[in-house]
Amino acid sequence: MSALVVIPARLGSPRIPRKPLSVIAGRSLILHVLDRAREADVGPVVVATDAPEVADLVRAEGGEVVMTRSDHTSGSDRAEEAARLYDPEGKADVVIDFQADLPTLSAEMVRSVLPPLQDDEVAMATLAAPIVSYSQRSDSSVVKVVGSTIAERRMRALYFTRAAAPWGDGPLYHHVGLYAWRRTALTRFASLSRSVLERRERLEQLRALEAGMRIDVVIADDAPVGVHTAADLVRAEAALEAQ
Repeated sequence: MSALVVIPARLGSPRIPRKPLSVIAGRSLILHVLDRAREADVGPVVVATDAPEVADLVRAEGGEVVMTRSDHTSGSDRAEEAARLYDPEGKADVVIDFQADLPTLSAEMVRSVLPPLQDDEVAMATLAAPIVSYSQRSDSSVVKVVGSTIAERRMRALYFTRAAAPWGDGPLYHHVGLYAWRRTALTRFASLSRSVLERRERLEQLRALEAGMRIDVVIADDAPVGVHTAADLVRAEAALEAQ
């Protein structure tokens, strides 16, 4: 399969203003994410943004940029537009939506979401890791995935939620915002209106599930540090410095 990596980046984060430009360990967040995407070496990498400041920063680092509309409601919608503009001939049959708040995501994690797409029934593959901190079980910024096991370290997603689910004894899984889309599935996804559950949970992947798309989940050992709050900036900096 031929893959294109798209990093959607917008400045309008409600909790961290101008988040992609936040400096962590002496380098802007968006540039850390660009580094991680390049290290994975799975295909061309392009940043999709509507912000000239982000575009200028990325281009100064030799990165490629696609300017997208400002009215997208999700990163996947922005990634779909960027893929169309960057690759109008459809040479890439997989689009990896690499969210711009994952500066510590390893190259191995990026590569791990490609094998599930060898199954023609899988529309999209993503990542999760076991939740080990009790506080994360009820943290709404830690998205949980509920799924059925189909192989070792692999689930079929049944639902995504910000609540602690499923109820009862057993592991909970922290969803990691990396999506490997089959190109045709991403095109269909972007053509759909936002779904009821997507609006309620504020989770774009629910639009795909509600439309009957199959999402497989690869289970990693640990979740990377995602930057959702100001406190996460400190955690991410510590993790990067440790690396």
